[in-house]
Amino acid sequence: MFDDLSLRWLAGQAFGLIALALCVAGFASKRDDRLFFLLLFANVAFALQFVMFRSWTAAAIAALIVLRIHLVRRYKGRAAVMLAMCAATLVAAALTWSAPRDAWALAAGLIGTYGMFMLAGIPMRWLLAVAAFCWVVSNLLVGSLGGTLAEALILATNLITIARLHKTSHGN
Repeated sequence: MFDDLSLRWLAGQAFGLIALALCVAGFASKRDDRLFFLLLFANVAFALQFVMFRSWTAAAIAALIVLRIHLVRRYKGRAAVMLAMCAATLVAAALTWSAPRDAWALAAGLIGTYGMFMLAGIPMRWLLAVAAFCWVVSNLLVGSLGGTLAEALILATNLITIARLHKTSHGN
């Protein structure tokens, strides 16, 4: 009834929806540690989604984000570790690059890496919002409906949380 292509497409969409649920829950949280924990599992789902769509650069960078999140929890603020993750992201992109569309995943990986290692709170979430926008474009370009919806909702949820944090920090 289903051929390999349609099974891969359905699996890709399913992984995108799993990632969506995890990311929205993470970005809705005011606590950075909870955000990082949920993003760890969401990026496993995103990596699997990109594998299903055969978008190898995005899959490799999403897989590296799992490592990045783990390292950030231990080495937050350490420029050397951040630079090593940026270098690994560049190497992964160089080894898997197939088209100009891969630049969006690369930009998302690098921007998110800097934001997570070097910033916290509202500034970190602003850079993660920019990274989410890059992921929206990347998902659109590979034809991922679930991933596009996930990243668009992540972006919106992140912006709402930025507003909530701003309101809390100004005593309103």
